[in-house]
Amino acid sequence: MCGIVAYLGNQPAQPILIEGLKRLEYRGYDSAGVGLINDHTLNITKSSGRISVLESMLAKPNPVEILGIGHTRWATHGEPNTINAHPHLDYTGKIALAHNGIIENYTALKTFLIGKGCTFQSQTDTEVIANLIGYLYSNPDGKDCPHENLNRFEWAVQHALNELVGTYGLALVCTDFPDMLIGAKKGSPLILGLGKNEYIIASDAAAIVQHTTQVIYLSDNEMVTITPKGFSTKTIDNIEIHKEMKQLEFSLDAIELDGFGHFMLKEICEQPKALTTCLGGRLDMRDNRIILGGISNYWREITRAKRIIINACGTAWHAGLIGEFLIEQLARINTETQYASEFRYRNPIIEDNTIIIAISQSGETADTLAAVEQAKERGALTLGIVNVVGSTIARTTDTGVYLRVGPEIGVASTKAFTAQVAVLAMLAIELGRRRHLGSEQAKFYIDELSKIPSKIEQVLALSEDIKKIAEATCERENWLFLGRGFNYPVALEGALKLKEISYIHAEGLPAAEMKHGPIALINNGMPAVFIATRCSQYEKIIGNIEEVRARGGRTIVVANQGDENIKQYADFLIPVPEVPEELQPMVTVVPLQILAYHAAVLRGHDVDKPRNLAKSVTVE
Repeated sequence: MCGIVAYLGNQPAQPILIEGLKRLEYRGYDSAGVGLINDHTLNITKSSGRISVLESMLAKPNPVEILGIGHTRWATHGEPNTINAHPHLDYTGKIALAHNGIIENYTALKTFLIGKGCTFQSQTDTEVIANLIGYLYSNPDGKDCPHENLNRFEWAVQHALNELVGTYGLALVCTDFPDMLIGAKKGSPLILGLGKNEYIIASDAAAIVQHTTQVIYLSDNEMVTITPKGFSTKTIDNIEIHKEMKQLEFSLDAIELDGFGHFMLKEICEQPKALTTCLGGRLDMRDNRIILGGISNYWREITRAKRIIINACGTAWHAGLIGEFLIEQLARINTETQYASEFRYRNPIIEDNTIIIAISQSGETADTLAAVEQAKERGALTLGIVNVVGSTIARTTDTGVYLRVGPEIGVASTKAFTAQVAVLAMLAIELGRRRHLGSEQAKFYIDELSKIPSKIEQVLALSEDIKKIAEATCERENWLFLGRGFNYPVALEGALKLKEISYIHAEGLPAAEMKHGPIALINNGMPAVFIATRCSQYEKIIGNIEEVRARGGRTIVVANQGDENIKQYADFLIPVPEVPEELQPMVTVVPLQILAYHAAVLRGHDVDKPRNLAKSVTVE
């Protein structure tokens, strides 16, 4: 949550900060601000609302302002207004910072600082960090810095960070050091981009890639100090460390709209190409096996697993639920999917030969990362399924698989979901092959998996037909999404997509559970979306459709092409290609993504920036 960008170099900082904030706006768009250093003067401009509002308030870029920090906010503590916008100043006016994260002990620290005469202007937890650093900087208890290699600003930052409980990604400046930029990280992502005589700190590579592809990923409890002479990295306990430089694996084109009206639509339409890349080099059609290089050294432990626990949140949890069904069906290993936010606060039973799979598009989801750390402490082998190379979960887990679908900018996840299911399918097929699946069965699933991208292409061609369905139904405020078996999680995901971007209340259910309460909601004209493709429970779901129709509901039915029987049960029919039951979710979810997209556009909503949501949930 929240976007941070900071710059020190040889160009005016203001346009670089604004450009970076625009690229990070999907991480938060409640308010925004920039702070620019001019000699020993700090100029801060901030506003509530979108980046465009902030941009309109700024004067022409000053060529001498080559150091600055910027922030776009997703509110946690304090309402989204100008006062609570970042950057925040300390009480002396010398130190400014931008923050992503949550400080859990801010109340105690604020009470202490008020007692010391510090004043506060905002309702945020972030201002506590600024004032704590400012207090230590101005009142070092009569002592100079205890380390010769630190100036007083660095020492105050280190000392303050050691007092914080919670998470932070920080960019900091001080008017007494007008050519110094500091970044620090714990629990929230922070990346350093290395250009030619210029440096960019950001919470996401999207703000960096236009300027450089050379980056360093900070780890927890690490900080970087940057001056025109170079940079140094150390722990917040002042232990110097060497960080390896990495190469960003996507281009600027990947984060441009490329003619689409919204990133979400672009990413829906990218799914065939994205899945082709995800599957590329991993389906061995000759030997009928799956090649997942990231976990090649761990197949022995994974194959011998007695229990697999999948941890995820939101859309990734829905993908995990499909993965649970796939692994149990094809590999016959006891598998369960848990919300990471619940797992981390339970006392879970993790026995020998338990594997933990963590799924996260960003690789930074706070709850999922905490679940991984808890599992590792209890001796479990951890496996990450993430999209962002170099992300914290990718670096924390013992092994893992990258999605390889490129950046996903739209807040409502689409191509990452289908890729997560594809990776879980590959994992399940290969586990099954190593345990009990015959060669012909493995060949069948691998062949069918390779055809999924072309089958999604066929569904994408239905966009205009689906738009007409949205036009006929999007005024209704309550919907049901119903599926069975492998398509039950698809119903959950379809309902979530509609909620996220159209603000329509929608409930996803196993179709048979409708009779146990939710059927009371059905009234005349209420839309009910059924995933009713040919499967082992086809006849059962036909019965569920009849139950809705008998009570006046309008049925939107996703069914197989050529299924003449089901037409009589559908007020609106969306035909999709035939796919084996286990692999259907990657195809059946696509029309639901398109339906949600068109409904949101028709209702006049900002599809890529839905209210109250941000892309990467890096705070609890």
